[in-house]
Amino acid sequence: MLSHLWRWFIALHLVTGPLYQALVATLFVGLAVLLVAHRRRRWFTRRVPLALLAAAVLLGIAQLVLVVTKPFPDGLPWLVPLWIGLGLLGITLAVAGWSGQRWWRRGITVLALVGVLLGAANAVNAVYQPFPTVAAALQLPPYDQADAQDVLTTATVSPDSLADWTPPAGMPSTGALAQVTIPATASGFPARPAWVYLPPAYLSSDRPDLPVWVLLGGQPGSPRDWIDGGQLAQRLDDWADAHHGLAPVVVMPDDLGGEGSNPLCMDSALGKADTYLSVDVPDWIAKNLQVDTDHSHWAVGGFSYGGTCALQLATNHPDLFPTLFDASGQRAPTLGSASSTLAATFGGREAPFDAVDPLHLLAAHRYPQLSAYLVVGEDDADYRPQQEEVVTALKGAGVSVTSTELPGSHSWDVWGPGLQGALPWLAQHTGLPA
Repeated sequence: MLSHLWRWFIALHLVTGPLYQALVATLFVGLAVLLVAHRRRRWFTRRVPLALLAAAVLLGIAQLVLVVTKPFPDGLPWLVPLWIGLGLLGITLAVAGWSGQRWWRRGITVLALVGVLLGAANAVNAVYQPFPTVAAALQLPPYDQADAQDVLTTATVSPDSLADWTPPAGMPSTGALAQVTIPATASGFPARPAWVYLPPAYLSSDRPDLPVWVLLGGQPGSPRDWIDGGQLAQRLDDWADAHHGLAPVVVMPDDLGGEGSNPLCMDSALGKADTYLSVDVPDWIAKNLQVDTDHSHWAVGGFSYGGTCALQLATNHPDLFPTLFDASGQRAPTLGSASSTLAATFGGREAPFDAVDPLHLLAAHRYPQLSAYLVVGEDDADYRPQQEEVVTALKGAGVSVTSTELPGSHSWDVWGPGLQGALPWLAQHTGLPA
């Protein structure tokens, strides 16, 4: 009974549905409780205004820190400071009313504050939707996670083409996710553990040569982004179920080196992210996975920062990644401004940056071997104009381009369905039966 309740609980959705509504209600109920915890006139005329002022000051300091440090180049949607501000207000109201309270009132204060903080945190989560379920928020093992030693094994490789391959008896009905370590042998990049999705056909006793897709996460973020927010395993399991167990092998390496790091996906003073993704990761794949070694059947993709990174890898290494999927990427790698980006990467020098910058490369070279699929949100005021510029540059360089816009802004409302819509295109361009 308890195990059934636990499975039900961790499967609850956090960005829509009853739990989301309950958490929003808890936020405002908690604020109301904290606000009316005292009925003395001095509380409303002195302490409440001070709490409001303190919350506003703390929010202003936090925003100033973000402006100065620029942990990520794009600004925050107005809803994010709003929800954070309400969370800070809960803290300042609790502190302002703490002294002189009886023990039971302090207990109510703590419960109300917990409700405010949980509600505010989940409201911020609902903006970008990195954690769609309770299980994702708790970072519990994915439902189909397997030990790497159990799935990264050698097996007989079928000589048949993918079109002629027949599923052998005993093939699993779903794929598996495994967390792996991809050493930074050539780059020295401080990469966190990566994730790999292996489809049912790969887990069979007579596996075919499957294509490789490298999918990259956003910033801030982790290699689990596509698993949690993008529900990658579920989407590809469904695809495989409709295609005799065939789906790509998907490698999700660390493109950041830390949750809030921003190495700009290039080799610079910020680290050798490009060498890690273009040398270390492919080397590890070749040594540890039985996959199609023809790079014309390899693809690279990502969302937001990961989309920009995928564009960089495709334009800098077109023979390695001739197929590109870019969801809401930027026009160029940036730390927020050209001057700060150049100063942090190449000591202020433009030439080495231009030598690896996608738009400069697309203006200087032809890329007839590249194919690109780009998707962006209709309401993404920051990234949609940038992606339109990238589409124009790609077409000007001879790239075969498919581009689309989906309802939504800069969130998983766009990136997950964007990948779903791109699956037939990606399959066709990487040699899978569509």
